[in-house]
Amino acid sequence: MVKALVITGYGINCEEEMAAAYRLASAQAEIVHLNDIFQERISIHDYDILNFPGGFSFGDDLGSGKVLANKMLYRNKLSGKTFLRDIREFLAAGKFLMGVCNGFQFLVKMGLLPDVNGSQQQEVTLTRNNSGRFEDRWCHLQVNSESNTPFLKGIKQLYLPVRHGEGKLIIPGKIQQRVVENRLNCLSYCTAGGEPTSRYPENPNGSHLNCAALCNDSGQILGLMPHPEAFLSLYNHPNWCRLRREDSAISEAGEGLQIFRNIVEHVAGNRV
Repeated sequence: MVKALVITGYGINCEEEMAAAYRLASAQAEIVHLNDIFQERISIHDYDILNFPGGFSFGDDLGSGKVLANKMLYRNKLSGKTFLRDIREFLAAGKFLMGVCNGFQFLVKMGLLPDVNGSQQQEVTLTRNNSGRFEDRWCHLQVNSESNTPFLKGIKQLYLPVRHGEGKLIIPGKIQQRVVENRLNCLSYCTAGGEPTSRYPENPNGSHLNCAALCNDSGQILGLMPHPEAFLSLYNHPNWCRLRREDSAISEAGEGLQIFRNIVEHVAGNRV
């Protein structure tokens, strides 16, 4: 069975929903406090997919995800290795990593996304929304058809909620060109008709390239601001009653669940 590890602790608060998503996708999911990894009671190498859920790590006091990223970069585990070294070995083994919202902020500030130069140095950042306030709304999203990440395989559009105060992705010019060329801007805020847009509130934060998610060159790492784990059932949808009346045969699965099904099926299908 495919095994997913879901990290919690230090203000992360969406771990139960993410674990539920993997279980609904027929994977085994375990929620583990980050300290258990640093104390080496748990090894990430025993799992297939590593996940950093949303939340408010360390209260976002020094910028969303920054303190958590520094802990991964500089704190040693009992063996003397950093968590970053563990993650590098995990990815080198062909495994997968996903970060949602605060988890995306962590991946960016740790240098794991987009990593166009292969140096794992921070190249982009996520900062305060253009609106100047916390945004809690549902958004239409367009998948980049040329993206190579298995997380989004076969998906064209999504409708997912965002819940963030610092979701504006800033991408410097040269990095932006590489992101576009390498098709790493894998998910865009769009209109209901599927046209990427910078217009508020369809684009809730003002991200460069209207970008709602990034992947790395290999497609093994996905970071996204919207919350797929918050739309696992039709009944999570704000207008589910109307949808059921309009189509009595509509699937009871939420659109976000497909992301988890995709990666679980990909891992299971590529095992020897």
